Amino acid sequence: MDKFVGIDISKDSLDLCIEPDDEVLQLAYDDTGIDQVVRRLAQVAPTLIVMEATGGLEMRLASELAAKGLPVAVINPRQARDFAKATGQLAKTDLVDAAVLAAFARAIRPAVRPIKDVDTRELDDLVTRRRQLVDMRVQETLRLGTASTLQRKSVTAHIAWLDKRIVKLDDDLSKRLRASDAWRTKDDLLQGIPGVGAITSLTMLAKCPELGQMNRRAIAALVGVAPRANDSGKHRGKRFVWGGRADVRAVLYMATVSAIRCNHDIKTFAARLKQAGKPAKVIIVACMRKLLTIMNAMVKNNAQWAPKTA
Repeated sequence: MDKFVGIDISKDSLDLCIEPDDEVLQLAYDDTGIDQVVRRLAQVAPTLIVMEATGGLEMRLASELAAKGLPVAVINPRQARDFAKATGQLAKTDLVDAAVLAAFARAIRPAVRPIKDVDTRELDDLVTRRRQLVDMRVQETLRLGTASTLQRKSVTAHIAWLDKRIVKLDDDLSKRLRASDAWRTKDDLLQGIPGVGAITSLTMLAKCPELGQMNRRAIAALVGVAPRANDSGKHRGKRFVWGGRADVRAVLYMATVSAIRCNHDIKTFAARLKQAGKPAKVIIVACMRKLLTIMNAMVKNNAQWAPKTA
């Protein structure tokens, strides 16, 4: 009999529901609790384990389960909440959420994707921290424009400190990237594309490890640059992009803006869309999708940038 497991994760506790046995477990989220979960689920041998993405809290347990060969799917919390509402489950507690996740696993069976290894998670953490520091620097720079004489000294000192930390992080990221043969090869391929720089390459490797492992439609949907249909009967609504990985999409946007200026293939593609009367936003999203497709194909085939084959 197929068994499905839902795990609700919070900072200090784990709540499990195993279907169809209706078995529930409530454990502390620590080394002992994780060991108990791994041992129990190894005995159960479930068809699928589902948990929500909780800002990184889920990675520790998901990695331990994946290391034991157990099938783990980490889903967007919005999916679980929409599923709960659709099934009439409006109450929300940790045990209820675990039961909803188990039911979601049984009904939807989301795809199991490889869990990031330790090195990739650490690279991801550093890229995220760099983004946080850059955001802080932007905020402080804006404050500097309206700061009083008394405030200006403190703000200026903080900006200088942020500059140093960002430079140090860039150095650490570069060393980590170049220390790995696999990452170094992919980084060289990506940075060989006109318009793609070091930060774009870093972000793609850290936050989109599926690059080169999916087809062009799947990778576009994953990142969130695939237009979604909005049709009903004879009505044909406008297509919009939404969902996906916002942090990846943000750096892809900046790389595309650069590529439209200096990458002949992207520039020609954008000009053709403009000549066809497409709106500016449609052009930029289409170019983002094309650039992502090029990256995906190059990494998949381990191929150098070549305009005639791109």
